[in-house]
This record gives sequence, C-alpha cells and structure tokens, in this order.
Amino acid sequence: MISIHKKPDTHEKLQILSQDSKYDLACACGTKNPDEHRHRSDDNRWIYPVVLPDGRRTFLFRTLVSNSCVNDCRYCPLRTGNDSRRCTLTKEEIVRSFLHYYRAGIVSGLFLTSGVTGNPDRTMQAINDVAAILRRKEEFSGYMHLKVIPGASDAAIGETISLASAVSVNIETPGEKNFRVLTKGKDYLNDVIRPIKLISRLTARGEKYSRVRQTTQFVVGASGESDSEIVKYTWGLYRRLRLSRVYFSAYQRGSGDSSLPGENSPLTNEQMLTREHRLYQTDWLFRKYGFSEDEIPFDPDGNLLLDTDPKEVWARNHPEFFPLNINKADMMQLLRVPGLGHVTVDMILRLRREQRIRSMDDLGKTGKRLVTARQYIEFGN
Repeated sequence: MISIHKKPDTHEKLQILSQDSKYDLACACGTKNPDEHRHRSDDNRWIYPVVLPDGRRTFLFRTLVSNSCVNDCRYCPLRTGNDSRRCTLTKEEIVRSFLHYYRAGIVSGLFLTSGVTGNPDRTMQAINDVAAILRRKEEFSGYMHLKVIPGASDAAIGETISLASAVSVNIETPGEKNFRVLTKGKDYLNDVIRPIKLISRLTARGEKYSRVRQTTQFVVGASGESDSEIVKYTWGLYRRLRLSRVYFSAYQRGSGDSSLPGENSPLTNEQMLTREHRLYQTDWLFRKYGFSEDEIPFDPDGNLLLDTDPKEVWARNHPEFFPLNINKADMMQLLRVPGLGHVTVDMILRLRREQRIRSMDDLGKTGKRLVTARQYIEFGN
C-alpha cells in the first residue's frame, strides 16, 4: 500500500517547527510568575519570555527554519536518520508569520533556529536572510535572537551578529571527551568553541557589536558528565568569555539514542529535573551572589546534592562565617545567608537606616525562607 502525505501548508509547518524548537532553551527565562513561562498560543505556537538588557521582559515568536538535519547528535530527536516528519519554511513564510503575531501584539521579538540543512553556512544564510528582510525591508528594530550553527564560517557569524540582538551557540556538554559521546560528526573545538570565542571577541566592550548578548545551553545528563564539569565550564564561560547567560536543559529520556548514558542514568526523571534546578541555583550564585567556582560544594562523585540548595550546603560547610550579625553585615555577606535573596537584603539595608533590627518579626511575615535564614543570623548590638 502506498502512503501519500500532502505537502504541509505554512500553518502546518509552523505547528511542526515551533513544537520542535522547544528543545533549544537558550533564550528561555523562567520566573515566579506563571504568565512569564513559555506557553502555547491558541494556534499551537510556543511563545517564549526573555529578559532584555534593561531588565524588561518580552515575549518571542520562536520557530525552526527547518527540522531537517545532517548532524548525528545522539541526544537530539531531530538527528539524521531518526524518523520524524520533516519540513522547511521559506524566508517569506517566516517573515509573514512573525509580522502577523508582532502586529497583533502577541509577541515583540523573534527567536530563530534551525536544523542543519546541507551545511552550516547554507543554514546560516537561511537564518540571516530572514533577519535581513525584517531589519532592512520591514524596518523591524526589535529583539531578535538568532542561532549560530556549529561549524559556521567567521563571515556567516559576523553577518548574524550584525543583525541580531542576541546570539547563541549551544555548547551541549563540558569538554571534548563528553562531546564525543554525543556526536561523531562535529568537532568540539572548531565547530563549537571557535564560534563562541569569536562571538565573545566581536561583542566585547568597546567593539562595534558590544550591544549583542551571547548565551549557550548544556544538555544536562546526556553524556554522563558530572555537575562539577558543567560548573567549571559555566564559570569559564562567564569569567573568560563574558557570556550573558548559560542555560541548562535536563536530558529528556526517549528523545535520543537508546545507548546514551542519559538513557541509562540511575536518576529518575524527577531527579533529573531537580539536577537541572540545582545547576540553575549554582548559576544564580555566580551571577547574583558573588560566589566563585571553587566555593561550590559537590558530593564525592562531583555532583550537587539533590536534596539541598547549594547555597545552604555552603553555609553548613562554613560554620566560621555564621552566625552573621544582621545589623552590621554588608550586602554581600547577607546574600550568603540561606533564605535571603536580593529583595529581602535590600529591605534589611533600608530598615537598618531607620532602626536596629531586633527580631525576625521586624522583617514582616516570616515565611519558610526566613525560618531557614534565622538559623544563620543574630541580632547583636
């Protein structure tokens, strides 16, 4: 029997490609407000939040140019040879669809990525063509996050940076040894690290494209890597290459090759998501709380504890630092107290200018976090 599939129209292709784009989280931004998490629109598109450089949040229209891919990345459901319904959008279809959402006020920016069709530069050309039409013909000046394809040439990357608000090359895993577990067809140093370093140079302070942000993503657990390896690379990406954000995506069982370490991990699916969460907490310690790489606590296997926030593990390991006098400690010291975040610390500093803090009651309603903090502070003179 012959099976006949009609050629999908733009609407059907967008349903397929926006769904497949969910595997790339390099611009996602979770917050406490459920309205600011990625969600589906009424017609089955993924709409994603992003934080702009000035702190404002906006929502992005997100899609793949194509879900066809010549790469063999074993963690990816879109890898070559895997059974999947393939399709490709033309540049005109993407521009028309995005502008429909933009003009309707549903989104204010675009995230554009793609499987690798033909070769990296051919794929980059397809992405850059869309961005060029929006910037130069449609005079769109808003937010665009463009994916840089591993292995793309310096010239293609330069063109992308000239059009984008943000760019990303997904590092996927820490180090060449782990990378070889995931793919045989890509070269870690040339295809991944070289573009990241080039973007870092082109967007450095004082350079022409210093306004452009660079992010990346780890697929956590796919290659059997340890948390300490991920944390080491994350620290280096921030300190040496000045990336704006590093994202972590727990490997999704069943999406990759059955022999991958991630498919045979002893962790449950819930524990894999908790591992991702602990890495985000560690990332927060780097970016917001003044911690350094050598202060992050790991278990003997080099992993973060799943049952405890790494900030609290650090506090338990450093009794000499506590109890901390809440009336005298400076901002960075207070931020090391488990349960205290920037909002509470700012309130403490404001309150101290008016009065001495005598008890937790002076801080208002005592929630779970302040109960935790109480173990590490004192109210001395």
